[in-house]
Amino acid sequence: MSRIGKQPIPLPDGVTVDVSGKNHATVKGPKGQLGLAVDPDLSVAEEDGDLVVSRPTDQKRHRALHGLTRSLLANMIEGVTDGYTKELEVIGVGYRAEATKVSGLDVLELALGFSHPIYFVPPEGITIEAQSARGQNPRVKISGIDKQLVGQVAAKIRALRPPEPYKGKGVRYVDEFVRRKAGKTAAR
Repeated sequence: MSRIGKQPIPLPDGVTVDVSGKNHATVKGPKGQLGLAVDPDLSVAEEDGDLVVSRPTDQKRHRALHGLTRSLLANMIEGVTDGYTKELEVIGVGYRAEATKVSGLDVLELALGFSHPIYFVPPEGITIEAQSARGQNPRVKISGIDKQLVGQVAAKIRALRPPEPYKGKGVRYVDEFVRRKAGKTAAR
């Protein structure tokens, strides 16, 4: 039995889960609504205030989907109750991050050492805030209810200028450790 899949998911107050006939799970909570297409072989049921995912057989495919489905549903429930956030740090001389509005859209404007500014428009359901204090590196806070989408947006912003190993300049996660290299030594 899957150790993750067999664990029940506790449903907090204010969260409802509807499973339609086509095995489409809809999770509604105080922060919003998310949907997931559950594999037709698996069954999702609510028992005693908990959500339980069960599988029909011990085939490798069913075992794999069992834990995956349980994890995805648990992430959705946590997302509609608390939400998810990721923080990025922009490190480098002259590197800036600013959240602005351009023609009615919320846009993240980044100056990352290129000859032009980069404008990043977040997808629907994602909010981006930029904080810059004097003497500190600018920080970008990405938040939303969909864990996968928050992580994907953070990874896309980081990929615009990943941290380099010599001076550590670039965009990195706040808790990320960048391994530094020594660099060249002058000829004597």
